[in-house]
Amino acid sequence: MNIESQFNKIAREYDQNRRKFIPCFEDFYITSTDFIASNITKPRSVLDLGAGTGLLTSFWYKHFPHSNFVLTDIAGEMLDVARKRFSGCENVSFEISDYTADLPPQSFNAVISALSVHHLTDEDKQKLFGRIYEKLPTGGIFVNYDQFCAEDPTTDAWYNAYWENKLYTSGLTENDISLWKERRKLDKECSAEQEKKCSETQALSR
Repeated sequence: MNIESQFNKIAREYDQNRRKFIPCFEDFYITSTDFIASNITKPRSVLDLGAGTGLLTSFWYKHFPHSNFVLTDIAGEMLDVARKRFSGCENVSFEISDYTADLPPQSFNAVISALSVHHLTDEDKQKLFGRIYEKLPTGGIFVNYDQFCAEDPTTDAWYNAYWENKLYTSGLTENDISLWKERRKLDKECSAEQEKKCSETQALSR
């Protein structure tokens, strides 16, 4: 099953399970966004890549309610949830598209993404980072809220064991966990250092 099918399948339950799947939910989404918003100029426009149900944008919107937001995702049913979330918000628009192939034509002051880029190969990441670089003006920002593996295999195994133990005591159903294990097969995690090299390789080629 591909990424589009996997995430369309869980669209309606996605938000309510986020806090259960992410033990550090508050730090991951809220504290990180608060920190970033405190240190940047209000962006005129924000692009959310792999926006899904619009969860990440909802936290950015609280800080920048007058910015223009474009939410893109390959899974239309996920964006349907986002449309309901931002119903009546004329400054939020939606686009069903594959950001690995292309980005919207306009430029953006901020590009954001949560738990999406780790589905890509290093080669696809480099191409994506290049396209993002082209979209951002001087002073623009790209923020990737994502999951990474530890460089040391033993430490990584500890992290994974901690995560799985949390899932089994979180109240998730066996079906929820089974679907999560299927989605995990689509992950192409790397370390934060490896991803940094991908972005540096792309920057040096320009």
